[in-house]
Amino acid sequence: MDTRFQLNFIVQQDGQLLREAISDWGISKRALTAIKFDGGELLVNGEERNVRHQLTKGDQVSIIFPSEEASEGLVAEKGPLKILYEDEALLVIDKPPYMNTIPSREHPAGSVANFVYGYFLEQQIASTVHIVTRLDRDTSGLMCIAKHRHIHHLMSEQQKAGAVHREYEALVHGIVRQAKQSIIAPIGRKETSIIEREVRGDGQFAHTDVTLLKLLSEPQPMSQIRLKLYTGRTHQIRVHMAHIGHPLVGDELYGGSRELLDRQALHCVWLQFVHPLTGENISFSSEIPEQLTPPRN
Repeated sequence: MDTRFQLNFIVQQDGQLLREAISDWGISKRALTAIKFDGGELLVNGEERNVRHQLTKGDQVSIIFPSEEASEGLVAEKGPLKILYEDEALLVIDKPPYMNTIPSREHPAGSVANFVYGYFLEQQIASTVHIVTRLDRDTSGLMCIAKHRHIHHLMSEQQKAGAVHREYEALVHGIVRQAKQSIIAPIGRKETSIIEREVRGDGQFAHTDVTLLKLLSEPQPMSQIRLKLYTGRTHQIRVHMAHIGHPLVGDELYGGSRELLDRQALHCVWLQFVHPLTGENISFSSEIPEQLTPPRN
């Protein structure tokens, strides 16, 4: 059985060259090169054609992408995957805390990528793992994963255009005084660390909106907040909240305390994007886990 990823199109106009149609359909030059030289096929009405072939309205074009090899060092594993949505292009999962998105030197096994790759092999999906929306190890909630390099490309273009929307809920130290606020502050790597980020003048533009949900006085002053990301910088929420004096509960790296929780209190509760193949707006939600549910005062 041919398990290669395939897209099918109906030509809408006469006289267009196949390469022009391929570009209109959002397929990158890099992907086209791989199709031509790495085992893909371009079929028009079931017959293989080259990119200079002239199309006729009503032609059926099949673009068959070459099989993908897994990233070096990625090992397939069977493990827990809470899949909320799946089709031929995408997976949306609900990630638990304490799980890496991709393998690291400290945690080479047990990552989302390990488990997804194992699932792909089990389902005979000829692809490696393409993470669209990444979460830190201790952050839980919604993640989007592309099943193919081309789909990842289309989703990355959406992200650049600001069409992938994510919202989070968090518990932070202290009393947040404003009901709504925008934090617009550039983020860059801290010079003394390979991991830590900070707000700095020469950093990348970063924008986070914060909405206050609830104030808590016990067991210590805290605030439950909802956050909307307009950019996706590394540790953006954690850095921005620490910058305004309200680090996340459990986030020791950025000044939080682990007295109440042994991980940063952050959960991706909402994800919305345009489906890269159908053009449909789709959204997903996830309830915050019980350990992040604020106690009743």
